[in-house]
Amino acid sequence: MGKLIFVNLPVTDLDRSIAFHEKMGAVNDPMFTDATAAKMTYSDEIHVMLLTHERFAEFTDKERVDARRQAQVLICFSAESREEIDRLTELAGTCGGRSDPGPVQEHGFMYGRSYEDPDGHIFELAWMDMEAARKALAAAG
Repeated sequence: MGKLIFVNLPVTDLDRSIAFHEKMGAVNDPMFTDATAAKMTYSDEIHVMLLTHERFAEFTDKERVDARRQAQVLICFSAESREEIDRLTELAGTCGGRSDPGPVQEHGFMYGRSYEDPDGHIFELAWMDMEAARKALAAAG
């Protein structure tokens, strides 16, 4: 079995967060969902665990940051195309999140945008043309 990633996020309204992530393409796994937590599956390898603040506090004694005012991590998902990035970023803004909290990343061979979920956690989306990237890096170096 390959490596899996579980991103654990504290959320203020679990039902709202579940609905948002479902609209963004995640599937809720009822086997790991209850009144305090929800497992949202984005792919076979990537899972986002939505945790109420009380449940999140069971995993760490550290102070939880307010993702609306502070950034501790930027979560980046790869995308199949520039069009997918544009579609998902715009979708996030219409279903309870915020589109483009940071600048659009346009590097020719690489393109990226970002969105915030309802709690302010930032998700970046990135697409790269690998052949163009190889050529650009070879020319630079």
